[in-house]
Amino acid sequence: MNTRHTAPSTDSQRCRSTHRDGTLTLKELIIEDLQTARKRDPAARSLLEVALSYPGVHALWGYRLARSCWLSGWKTTARVLSSAVRMVTGVDIHPGARIGRRLFIDHANGVVIGETTEIGADCVIFHQVTLGGVSMNKGKRHPTIENHVMIGAGAKVLGPITVHTGAKIGANAVVVKDVPSQDVAIGIPAKNRSNVLPPAPDSDLIIDPTLYI
Repeated sequence: MNTRHTAPSTDSQRCRSTHRDGTLTLKELIIEDLQTARKRDPAARSLLEVALSYPGVHALWGYRLARSCWLSGWKTTARVLSSAVRMVTGVDIHPGARIGRRLFIDHANGVVIGETTEIGADCVIFHQVTLGGVSMNKGKRHPTIENHVMIGAGAKVLGPITVHTGAKIGANAVVVKDVPSQDVAIGIPAKNRSNVLPPAPDSDLIIDPTLYI
């Protein structure tokens, strides 16, 4: 029998409880976040450096904690935590968003991830990216980002659209339609282009927009 909601505990105790993502605990996710940033960023020299100086990692940790509170029913506590994280890191992630494993937010500042956003595994997001809505109605109003997606700096992905697995979005693109798997979205409004490059290793998610001009 599930007694989680009847056992005496404080808000903070609930928020520190196990946060499940697959089979990983919150602690295991935090360690994996460090390892992901170390792998993705060639400028990272050690896990300690990442832990102390990477706001994107700090924002993810804050999201993990706020998400735990959100799933435990402490929604106001979750929103307060996410607001505090935004003030410290410059990254605004709603605790209702669903984020998969091994996300790397590079440079981080100005990133906004809305409440009904869904992000798959092994994605990379650069600074000033918005995963936003185009409606004030309740329900699904933010994008779904599938696995192995790269979103370039300043890009805006708007509405309940889907960016499919392996797609890439160029810097400053404004995306309002689905992006097919492995395609590249470039421009305002974004147009989908076939990827002109051969398949790259998983660690290399960066694109050169000049190839599509």
